[in-house]
Amino acid sequence: MTKRNFLVLGLFLLSAAAFSPVFGNPAPKGIFDQWPELGAFHTVMSETFHPMEEGNFEPIRTRSGEMVQKAKALAKAKIPAEFNNPKMADAVKRLAKGSSKLNKMIKKKATDEQLTASLTGLHDVFHEIVGLCRDEKH
Repeated sequence: MTKRNFLVLGLFLLSAAAFSPVFGNPAPKGIFDQWPELGAFHTVMSETFHPMEEGNFEPIRTRSGEMVQKAKALAKAKIPAEFNNPKMADAVKRLAKGSSKLNKMIKKKATDEQLTASLTGLHDVFHEIVGLCRDEKH
């Protein structure tokens, strides 16, 4: 393989990884463009969930109130028409309720294990919402 071919292959693989759901991009940019409140929630979720996976609970302990605000803003926002259905409305409500519950747990000094279970559940609901967006022919 020539040096040029190797470089082209490397750039192709790098760009494929950057746009692949497997490498941490849970939604095509278009979903967050259409529904900015979902993108704002995603930012807080990713900046708290991934550190928690590594054993760092400081981000979720300090930003749980912000997560509640983003979840409430998402719940109050109009769901884009192409994503709006009863399953989506239910998932968005569960995300807001779960965020509030997690915040209360943190205020009551919940254990890391309790926070892991709660935040993991919220992460699953977030991915459910993204999946529902994709199911609508995206």
